[in-house]
Amino acid sequence: MRTVDQNNVVPPSSQPTIQAQFVTITEEEAGQRIDNYLLRVCKGVPKSHIYRILRSGEVRVNKGRIDQLYRLAEGDLVRIPPIRIAEKASQQATPGVEFPIVFEDMHLLVIDKPAGVAVHGGSGVSYGVIEQLRAARPQAKFLELVHRLDRETSGLLLIAKKRSALTNLHDQMRDGVTDKRYLAAVVGDWTNKRQHVKLPLHKFTTPDGERRVVVQAGGQEAHTVFNLKRKWKDFALLEAELKTGRTHQIRVHLASSGFPILGDEKYGDFALNKQLQKANSERGALKRMFLHAYQITFTHPDSGQPMTLRAPLPAECDRFLVSLGQPLT
Repeated sequence: MRTVDQNNVVPPSSQPTIQAQFVTITEEEAGQRIDNYLLRVCKGVPKSHIYRILRSGEVRVNKGRIDQLYRLAEGDLVRIPPIRIAEKASQQATPGVEFPIVFEDMHLLVIDKPAGVAVHGGSGVSYGVIEQLRAARPQAKFLELVHRLDRETSGLLLIAKKRSALTNLHDQMRDGVTDKRYLAAVVGDWTNKRQHVKLPLHKFTTPDGERRVVVQAGGQEAHTVFNLKRKWKDFALLEAELKTGRTHQIRVHLASSGFPILGDEKYGDFALNKQLQKANSERGALKRMFLHAYQITFTHPDSGQPMTLRAPLPAECDRFLVSLGQPLT
C-alpha cells in the first residue's frame, strides 16, 4: 500500500513550495472508491478535508474531475494535491499487533478477535485490528476487513490479502452464500428449540456520536434464526444464524424479544450486568458481553473449495457456563 509522500503533507507553518503528487493505481488498488483510497493513503488527514478536496476538484483522475463515488481502475493516474494538516505535539504510532490465526494463505487471513478490541479506528478509537495488523505487517501490500464485528464481540474475523479475494467474499455475503454462526448467552426462560426472529431494524446516531439500533417499522429487513444449545434455570446458550447482516442485529433481536445478551452494555439488562461482575453462590462472574462468532462457512475466493472455520468459546465464557452447573437441556 502506498502512503502519501510526507514531503507533500505539511503543517501550516511550512512554506507552500511543494507540488501535487501523481500516483498510478496498481492492480491491487483497483476497484476502490476514490474517497476510501484517499482516506487510506492520506494518513492523519481529517475526513472532512478529504471530501473537501474531492468536491473542489483538486483531486483529478486521468486529468479529469471525478466525484467521491468514482471507482479506481488499474493504470489510473491520480493527482493528489498538497495536503496541509495541523502539527501535533506528539503523535502516537499504531502498535503492530498479531492476533490468534485460525487460517491464513496468500489470499485470506482469518483471526480469532478478542473481546474489547475494535476492528478499525474511529468513534473515539484511535486504531483497531486492521490498523494494528497493517503496522505489524508493513510488507503487506493489501489488508482489508471483509466484514465487521462489534468491539465487545469476540470470534472469527475475515481479512482479505488481495482485492480479488475481498470482492469475491463480499459477493458471497451479498448473495447469502456465507453462513455465520454466533454463540450468545441470554437471560430468561427460552423454550423453543429453533426460533426465527424477523424484526426490521433502524440505525441512527445519538447526539454524542454513538451508533444505536432499534426495531422500527420501515427499517431494514433483518432475519436471525436462534437454536437452543443449552438451558439453565435463569439463562440459556443460543446459537444465532445470521440470515442478514445488519448492525447489532443479534443483540437487538434478542433484547427486543425479551432475552438480552448477558453483559450487553447497550441493549442488555443493566442491573443484571452489574450483578454479573461478581460471582455468587449460584454462578461465577462474567465481565464481558457473551457474544462470540464461533463458526463461518464460505467458499475459498481462489480455489472455490468450501471452508468451515471455527473458534472455540473464550475461556472466560466457558468458565461462566461451567459455573452454572448441569444444564436442564
